[in-house]
Amino acid sequence: MRLFLLALHLAMPSVFLHGAVQPPNVILILADDLGAKELSCYGNTKHKTPNLDRMASEGVRFETFYAMPLCTPTRVCLMTGQYGFHNGFLGMQDPAFKPPGNSLRADIGNHFTHADLMKSKGYATAQVGKWQLSGKLPTLVRDAGFDEYLMWAYDHNLPEGVKHPGKENGGKASRFWHPSLIRNGEYLPTTPDDYGPNMFNDFVLDFAKRNKTKPFFVYYTSVLTHGPHLETPDPNNPGQRWPAGFKSNLEYLDHLMGQLFAGLKVEGLDENTLVIFVGDNGTGSDGKGTTTELGARVPCIIRGPRVQHGVVSRALGDLTDIMVTLADVSGAELPKDIPFDGHSLGPVLRGEKEFHRDWIYSHLDDGRVLRNSRWLIEIAKAGKGERFFDCGESRDGSGYTDVTNSTDPEVVNARKRFADILASMPEPKPNPGMTPRSVAQGSDAKNDQPYGQKPGGKKSVQKQTSSRFQTRDQNHDGVIDQAEFLATAATAAAKNKDSVETRFRKMDANNNDKISEEEFEMMTATEN
Repeated sequence: MRLFLLALHLAMPSVFLHGAVQPPNVILILADDLGAKELSCYGNTKHKTPNLDRMASEGVRFETFYAMPLCTPTRVCLMTGQYGFHNGFLGMQDPAFKPPGNSLRADIGNHFTHADLMKSKGYATAQVGKWQLSGKLPTLVRDAGFDEYLMWAYDHNLPEGVKHPGKENGGKASRFWHPSLIRNGEYLPTTPDDYGPNMFNDFVLDFAKRNKTKPFFVYYTSVLTHGPHLETPDPNNPGQRWPAGFKSNLEYLDHLMGQLFAGLKVEGLDENTLVIFVGDNGTGSDGKGTTTELGARVPCIIRGPRVQHGVVSRALGDLTDIMVTLADVSGAELPKDIPFDGHSLGPVLRGEKEFHRDWIYSHLDDGRVLRNSRWLIEIAKAGKGERFFDCGESRDGSGYTDVTNSTDPEVVNARKRFADILASMPEPKPNPGMTPRSVAQGSDAKNDQPYGQKPGGKKSVQKQTSSRFQTRDQNHDGVIDQAEFLATAATAAAKNKDSVETRFRKMDANNNDKISEEEFEMMTATEN
């Protein structure tokens, strides 16, 4: 699977180095379910994130940076440096928009990854935290280019015969308290007092310490701030806990980032370690899973050697830029027979350029988001319409003007430029012979039946489904949590706790311990 590595050359020293003997270490941190708007350095007044704020003051913070709106396409994009039309992962939940399970493309080990790139330059490599991609023991994770790993393990990831007792809401293998972990292919027993995020952070620092005499690359995929938002340790009072909730989970993640930087400094590694902090999609229940800027815009903060200090950059960036930036940083050479969609952030980080690209892109299934410095288009999935915005100078969603129906010549010209950009990319379509779930359950669009489908009786089913969803969403926050799901079970038999949990897990397609309206509709449509 990894024969293509033989063709890579140990290339010239990185332009980041300018004569340095050892290339910089790199820690790439991917926060889970964290939109840009949640950090105080991005303007949030309710959340306190002093360590990430300090990181921004010591590096470059990008105002507008896009991920994919859901977990899996983001992770594959970040690891490959490719949009879904190149790596095959247009989406996550709908099989029509991801590689068939038995195909070579479905296995991340068959792709050229950022870990492969760094290994080609002599880096020691490690993956830490959430994996949620393909692979089986004994080659799990390692076949994607990693020397070592400590991963949160689902039940199907555990060695044969091993059952982990720790469970979270909905019965999933725990990632927080009493975490289910595999370390380098072996099950790691934990206790109810062990907190997964602490163990992941400790592993990163231990790996860095053990590899301080050579360059290292750590892909640190945090399980925070994904739900369930359980209690966290209280950093100021050992043995006590902060209350459950998103705010405490985010602020504990920030605490861990402070611990990480402090640990690197103790080991004398902070000055030659490039740290990249990004989110994997918009915040859960507030943008995540939608082909909107709210679903795609994530924090991106970069600190390290030769990176400018205290710069708030208006350069547009997206996840495809990371792979090319890693090549720039390490001096490794990208394979010439593989397409890479990004542009190096290096010139912006070093202050050589103000901008490094003209537009950024995000996608989910056949939905798309495209933006340049002023204009933004959000194309909904399944032909359910699109919106075009004049963003002016704003970058955070405030003050955008919806000009979808405008005939102003400036708007018309901008839309033409966007149409040309989209036409330059392969159109996102379902796999041959497969019908998207959104089509199978009926489209909301009044006059658009995508993929050649004719109007049928599913619309009335969908309206009934929406009504049932609203009834069960008791606090009207746009999702159904497990407590609401149990409280609104239709029959006494359905209130059996075990059967409710089983059904809840089945509906919760993206494993975030909440059922979105789309997930609810997908499941109920197959039952009608």
